Amino acid sequence: MKKRIDLSSVSSAAYKRIIALDTTIQNSGLDKTHLELIKIRASQINGCAYCLNLHTRDAVNQGETAQRIFLLNAWRETKLFSEEERTILAMTEEITLISKNGLSEDTYQIAVQLFPEEYIGLIIMAIITINAWNRVAISTHKPLD
Repeated sequence: MKKRIDLSSVSSAAYKRIIALDTTIQNSGLDKTHLELIKIRASQINGCAYCLNLHTRDAVNQGETAQRIFLLNAWRETKLFSEEERTILAMTEEITLISKNGLSEDTYQIAVQLFPEEYIGLIIMAIITINAWNRVAISTHKPLD
């Protein structure tokens, strides 16, 4: 791919704020497995090779199994994911694909039963954050590490 603009240089103030948001989410108390599932699933939907490469590697380094990563795209058809993880994955898909109706009431109500309100807020912010990073990486043709 042809080299494109480096947002960290030409839009450094805004770019730094995305980094700050990401750092806040990383240090928020959101379960690391939940966070990596969000990052990988949103990146799959968005087709972000850079983020998929980064976050699948991070997930493996944190102890995630290759089988769960391989089957993440078909999570509804496997019993490898807990009820909490399935709800987070549904939220990730619905928020990432926001133009298709956004976060459904059914999914939100399941989340309310499983998580405290503060945790739901962290899940939503994590989904928003990875979607921002996907858009940065895809639009600028960020090369794989």
